[in-house]
Amino acid sequence: MNQPENADPAELAKFSELAHHWWDLESEFRPLHQINPLRLDWIDRLSRVNGKRVLDVGCGGGILADAMARKGAQVLGIDLAAKALKVAELHALEARTPNVQYREISAEALAQEQPGSFDIVTCMEMLEHVPDPASVVAACAALVKPQGWVFFSTINRNPKSFLFAIVGAEYMLNLLPRGTHEYAKLIRPAELARFCRTAGLDLKAIRGMEYNPLTRRYWLSSDTSVNYMFATQKLTGV
Repeated sequence: MNQPENADPAELAKFSELAHHWWDLESEFRPLHQINPLRLDWIDRLSRVNGKRVLDVGCGGGILADAMARKGAQVLGIDLAAKALKVAELHALEARTPNVQYREISAEALAQEQPGSFDIVTCMEMLEHVPDPASVVAACAALVKPQGWVFFSTINRNPKSFLFAIVGAEYMLNLLPRGTHEYAKLIRPAELARFCRTAGLDLKAIRGMEYNPLTRRYWLSSDTSVNYMFATQKLTGV
């Protein structure tokens, strides 16, 4: 399989190395397991996933894809990290998760193959790991049906996010492996909003996510200075 343009081999290798830890609740992926109920609830409140055809772009080991399938969605998870996909498939088999499948394919390639095929597209904690995030946003827009929902989550780029998401999370609290995020690849909300407008996605809601290291608790808020989520809807006629 040829390496797609919009993927960083070093990023894929990094997550492949950690693949066997995806479903270990005390591993490097603990934060993803902790925030998963929050983001799933937010997605489900805005656009009920039950009975919907859902695509999870950059699904990794399947934490969100598996949860959406258990809420009644018909889910396809895609990623370019083959080892993570194998872990996702194995977990679905062991947990007997219904209605979830996984494929090793890029969002751009799937958009050419199945345009306008999904009711909901999610792309969480992925845009900050690719060379061209605008291309992924455009592919997500192409993949969703008119009036369908596309959800993104990523990390803001500013001094506070550098302190909290990189120095704090990776070097002081050891919540994430060192080198998980590169500051230059982080994305400001205004930049993501521009990508969405260009792709024909209408921004409907924004939420921030905060963390208290003392209580080890996450919660959603209006503070988008570090972690944040976008809920967008595809405009008709696009």
